[in-house]
Amino acid sequence: MGECEDAEEYRCWEELLPDALGLIFRNLPLQEVLTVLPRVCKSWGRVVAGPYCWQEIDIEEWSQQQSKPEQIGRMVELLVGRSGGSCRRISVSGLPCDPLLSFVGDHARALRALEIPRSEISDSIVETVAPRLSNVTFLDISSCTKIGARALEAFGKHCKSLVGLRRVMHPIDLVDKECQHDEAHAIACSMPKLRHLEMGYMLITTEAVAEILGQCRELKFLDLRGCWAVDDKFLRERHPGLRVLGPRVEDCYENSYWEECSDYSDDDSSIYSWEFMDDADGYYTVGSDDEAIWDDGQGLENLEVRFYGGGFSESFAGFDWPPSP
Repeated sequence: MGECEDAEEYRCWEELLPDALGLIFRNLPLQEVLTVLPRVCKSWGRVVAGPYCWQEIDIEEWSQQQSKPEQIGRMVELLVGRSGGSCRRISVSGLPCDPLLSFVGDHARALRALEIPRSEISDSIVETVAPRLSNVTFLDISSCTKIGARALEAFGKHCKSLVGLRRVMHPIDLVDKECQHDEAHAIACSMPKLRHLEMGYMLITTEAVAEILGQCRELKFLDLRGCWAVDDKFLRERHPGLRVLGPRVEDCYENSYWEECSDYSDDDSSIYSWEFMDDADGYYTVGSDDEAIWDDGQGLENLEVRFYGGGFSESFAGFDWPPSP
């Protein structure tokens, strides 16, 4: 009798609601979700194959470790397709081509956060796709070197609820540029509701920032790290309620990035940084194409400092999986 009472007290995992399982599975590594969970039982496989795990798609770290752009494309298409149009956030580094952004625009129209740093997208595709991303409130287009003022204006024009923009560059991205005042002007004219803006290492002056502050009256936080031509003292005096980071910031991460770049001397390392701030608001059967993505051995209002790195390394991404139940 006691055993029956104990059995009634605990509910079997496979009987949990799919939404609840989806919330739990989101805390697991991407590789385990796609290749291990479907082997456990049919109900878990259905959860992984459906939209429950993919309302937020965060494969940024994994995508940074991929040497083949087509791997990133296949993964984005797989997961966005599984979301069934319910995806609210996508975070992926290095979208390899324009058609992939168009795919996201067609299949993720409920999207509220789009984070695509280092992506190979163009102004023209942004102008085409932006009308389909009207619900986006947070945008990360850091180090997207093929876009400029046209793309920013298109995002601002169509994403009318945009409150957060991250457009952090790396000095290497800007070697052929003299200034980015046109981008600052596009931000000022098209994104009046911004509250959080990151412009680290952009080639802008105090006048360009002043134009943004004159139009974006709701701005609360401004990241100007590495914007050496900006007079931050002037900005703080004119806008005492604004939280300003930079231009001069000493971070521990600056040196570690440049130690890996043999083409650059140590003398230059003290002024560079690759660190981001985050203040965004706010499934299947064994043997499917999920595992094919791994076949080549590639691994899959608080301020938070983010470093771009980590994820699945080749040594971590082998096939030494637990045996099937």
